[in-house]
Amino acid sequence: MPVPNQKEPDALSKNSTALSLFVTHRQALVEYANSITGNRALAEDIVQEAWLRFDAASRDRFLEDAKGYLYRIVRNLALDGQRRAARENRLIARDGFEEAANLRSDGKPTPETVALYKDEIRCVMDAMAELPERTRIAFEMHRFGGATLKEIAEFLGISVSLAQMLVVDGAEHCKQRLAKS
Repeated sequence: MPVPNQKEPDALSKNSTALSLFVTHRQALVEYANSITGNRALAEDIVQEAWLRFDAASRDRFLEDAKGYLYRIVRNLALDGQRRAARENRLIARDGFEEAANLRSDGKPTPETVALYKDEIRCVMDAMAELPERTRIAFEMHRFGGATLKEIAEFLGISVSLAQMLVVDGAEHCKQRLAKS
């Protein structure tokens, strides 16, 4: 009589084969991901994510070219990450707000900034005042506080993708207001 919740021998051997393949090629996979991303820590994360996906896929079916499949997962994850970073940089690009937002520690602009960017500062401040509170906070934290999207998400208790959306919405609103002025 089989013990409940115990893997069948065939499933166990498939899993150990997948794990053995992963362990054997792990270092090469990290190097491969690193060659795409240029970031060793990110490459390690990508390989870990690849293992989770590979393990799940290898449990459900026989993989004819398991090694090739594992490398494809790593490649796709690395390229997806590069595209996401490029999109984020494009959407949240620095657009001169820093000059218009050269603020002192008390949150007010320096006299030089006021003289040079008086109209732009007023326009950005007015635009920010029109934003919903959560969007304004996310935008301010990112643009003026230098907070990462992850830090914003944690502070607001939201997902990173929602934090990105709020920052982009805030930036777009301010850009539109600046373009009209």
